[in-house]
Amino acid sequence: MLSPKLQEALNKQINEEYYSSYLYRSMVAYMEEKNLDGCAHWMRMQADEEHLHALKIFDYVLERGGKIELQTVAAPPREWDSPLAAFEAALEHEKYMTGNITKLADLALEERDHATNNVMQWYVSEQVEEEANVDDIVNKLRMVGDSGPGIFMMDRELKTRPAPTPIGGEQA
Repeated sequence: MLSPKLQEALNKQINEEYYSSYLYRSMVAYMEEKNLDGCAHWMRMQADEEHLHALKIFDYVLERGGKIELQTVAAPPREWDSPLAAFEAALEHEKYMTGNITKLADLALEERDHATNNVMQWYVSEQVEEEANVDDIVNKLRMVGDSGPGIFMMDRELKTRPAPTPIGGEQA
């Protein structure tokens, strides 16, 4: 059974994960408007992954006999100055999410809830991967700068990102 404090924190994280999905969906629209189909595809896959992350916590709370309290999801920004600026915002957002996950893992330890800490360790590893992936894209976009051919090549590369593995698989 989840402590009230941990249940509240997990419900807040569900909201944060849904916001992440909304943020990436907004970035999809931005990239589509710029005719950057590969960037839009990458953002769409990220939005789907964030949605799966929310569902993983949602299902975990229910498994532990907790109560789900869905909250209003804030509207994300709609515009960025450039594709690079959008990916930089994505990187900052992933760093913010890493902080949230770290706090949840700390709280689980504080509450002596090893099962929740175990789930949070999966998220800790996931956040390391997500930050590294976005950081790589940011660095490449910085290298190409405003070069049309460079952006074209990056856009084409980003279109190859596979869809996230559904929750039934090992990953979410």
